[in-house]
Formats: sequence, structure tokens, C-alpha cells
Amino acid sequence: MDTKTKSPAITFSGSLSQHYDDCLGPMFFEPYAIEVAKRIDPAAVQVALELACGTGRVTRHLRNALPANTKLIASDINADMMAVAKEKLSSANIDWQIINAEQLPYDDNSIDLVVCCFGYMFVPGKVKAYHEAYRVLKPGSMLLMTTWDKLEHNGASYMYRKVVEKCLNEPLPETCNLAVSMSDDKEIRKDLQQAGFSKIIIESVDKISENRSAKEAVEALTQSGSVYDEIMKRNPSQINEIKERLEKELSEKFGASPMKAPIRALITQAWKNLII
Repeated sequence: MDTKTKSPAITFSGSLSQHYDDCLGPMFFEPYAIEVAKRIDPAAVQVALELACGTGRVTRHLRNALPANTKLIASDINADMMAVAKEKLSSANIDWQIINAEQLPYDDNSIDLVVCCFGYMFVPGKVKAYHEAYRVLKPGSMLLMTTWDKLEHNGASYMYRKVVEKCLNEPLPETCNLAVSMSDDKEIRKDLQQAGFSKIIIESVDKISENRSAKEAVEALTQSGSVYDEIMKRNPSQINEIKERLEKELSEKFGASPMKAPIRALITQAWKNLII
């Protein structure tokens, strides 16, 4: 049984979902969406399941990488996020589903590939969710997932955190660390093994987060999310000061225009054993 502390729900609705796609998507998620699609063997996949598809960044690359006759199920627990994806990819052959990663509505040994990019961090019962992925995968098939590495390896986000803590004059709560809560490869491996996986490869992969300007990056970072919520809760009048300080520091360290900052994620591939 997964005994870890349950993760608080993270929600994006309405215009926040669109902001997530327009601003945070290119900045953080697009580089890894491209990378994940490269790690798939299209010939081995007849049915693919994407969990936590969000606004469809990875979904688009999966659909392009997979054969036209491969069934692609894109799922999320958040209908508002998925609505953005469905609108963007309305002409693509994709089966959209509202699905909880801890309760997959599919038969045992029925899926050739499960993909979850930057979603498992927000799932309360991680081992349970991994076990569900293991259950529905066909023997020899793969779970492919990404999670963020430690905050200090993600330049713009790390700088944002430091500026906010300095302005608020106190540390942020642990809930603000949820997005980087799966940076320990040993813990990921242990949980996957508990769920049944035995062949597991975990790699630390560096990319570059690029924005047209540091100012644009600031607007992306400071419009939503747990850190923004803390600012609004404690001292909303400081938001402009935080933006000014952050733009200055990002410009100095990563360039004013364009701004290029390092990002790092863990890419995990885990296979279900073949039945002998």
C-alpha cells in the first residue's frame, strides 16, 4: 500500500488553463514533449494511453509519432485543461477521456504504452497509480514518464522562488514544492518496483527553457500556481515589486532578450515483464 502523504489537489480552470498552455507550455513542457516522443517505438504500439495530458503538449507529439491506425487515448482528471487540448487538436484522431490515474478503466494487459509527463507528482497514491499502469500494460510494454528534478536545476523557477521568499521575508510552505517532489530517482525506482516493474531506466535530462524576453518569462511565472497563490494570500501589493526584481535578476543571469535558462527533468522508462 502507498502510505505517502496525500498530495493536495492542483486545479487550473478557465483562463488559467489557457495561460498554462500559452505561457508555461513553451517555457517548460515543449522541450520534454519532443524528447518523450523520440523514445517511443511506433511499430510496437497499437493502443497508447496518455495520463495527465493537460493542454495537449505531449499529446500532439505522440499523435505525430504514432502510426495513423494506432489508437491514442489522451486523458486527464481536469476537464478544463483537457478542453484546451481538445480545441487545439480537434482534427486529430484522439480519444479524449476524463480518467483518474489511480483507477484506470481498462482491462489487464490491454495497453501497449502508457505515458505520463509531469503528472504523477500530483497523484496522491503513486504506487497505486503505478500498479494500475502495470496492470493495463501488455507484457513487455513500457511506462514512460517525466518528473522535474530539484528546483535548483531549473533556473528561472529557482530564481522566482528566491525572489519571492526575499520579498515576503519568509520561506514558502512545503506545498509549493509539489512540482519538484519526485526528483529522487531512488524513490521513484523503489515505488515502481513495489508496483511490479523490474526493468527500469531513469535518466537526468537537461534542456533549455527559452523565452523571447525575461519580461515575458516573468509574466508566465507570476500569473498562476502555488507560489503566486502564496503571494496573493500574504501580501498581494508586493506582486509588482516581485516582477521588477525577478525581471532584473533573470535578465542579468539568463539574458534580457531572448532569455535562455537551464531546466532539468528525470525521464523514467519502466517495462512490464514478459510472461515466460
